[in-house]
Amino acid sequence: MNRDHRRLTRRGFALLLAAAIPVVAMVARDAGAKVTFSSPYTKEQTYNAALRMIRVDLGHKITERDPDAAYILFEYTSRESGTRVTPGSIEMIQHGDAVTVIVQLPQMPTYHEEVMAEHLRRKMQNEYGEPPRKSPPPPPPSTPDAGADSGKGDNHPD
Repeated sequence: MNRDHRRLTRRGFALLLAAAIPVVAMVARDAGAKVTFSSPYTKEQTYNAALRMIRVDLGHKITERDPDAAYILFEYTSRESGTRVTPGSIEMIQHGDAVTVIVQLPQMPTYHEEVMAEHLRRKMQNEYGEPPRKSPPPPPPSTPDAGADSGKGDNHPD
């Protein structure tokens, strides 16, 4: 009986290990990802909304922030991870008229970052209203007509 028990235990362990490998691979694929979106609001508006969302709305502890460089580092906790604290960051990068927002929770599955990014989008929409419309680019400067009657020969006496 002892020998049969060991065989069953080894088979059970092998099956458990075989089932666990795809799950670990799935979690590893999600961890360390980031979510990026384009904000139609100014860098200052986006930064301020992100700061209020992290500290006031979600109650996370801010560990470092820089409004000029437009980034916020914080300690992230979720209901599903209990009291476990993981690092998080939100960064805003100005590209012409657009602001790119990067949400990173490297030790959490990507859907945590997606939920946080969506929360920030909605917060800006609710607090700032519709984003300002971008004015169309000015028309190119008009060039004088260089046609047949462009002034050649106007200098001869009458």
